[in-house]
Amino acid sequence: MRVAVTINGRPAVLEAAADEFLADTLRAAGYASVRRGCDTTNCGLCTVWVDGRPVLSCAILTARLEGKAITTIEGVADEAAAFASLLVAEGAEQCGFCSPGFIMTVLAMKRELTNPTDEEIIHYLTGNLCRCTGYMGQLRAVKKYLEVNGG
Repeated sequence: MRVAVTINGRPAVLEAAADEFLADTLRAAGYASVRRGCDTTNCGLCTVWVDGRPVLSCAILTARLEGKAITTIEGVADEAAAFASLLVAEGAEQCGFCSPGFIMTVLAMKRELTNPTDEEIIHYLTGNLCRCTGYMGQLRAVKKYLEVNGG
């Protein structure tokens, strides 16, 4: 089936089977930043935005997205790079496999919450799994990013 969407601000038509999840469709369309880590909606690696809200692309059927706006990390490259540099500076970037989904979640949080507490940040980021870090570096990077970028 053909599904007309907007991806990163550009009109697109996705080809997908009726039972195909968005993560698979995006990967097939060349969006390599959309990753799968668990197939159980528990890791957050596949996070993209649909109409500006973070969603797990491994859990939403492509067929349900007709007319929707999809944003991948490629669509917010400048913001993503700014946050990624803070991840590196705080020692929270190791293998990088979880980074695209994590960054998409952090950028969405910045848009949704004003001056979040540590508890709110941790709650918002629950479900973004990282096997390399202890999360404290990530928390420091998020707080610094929000401080520097008016979140």
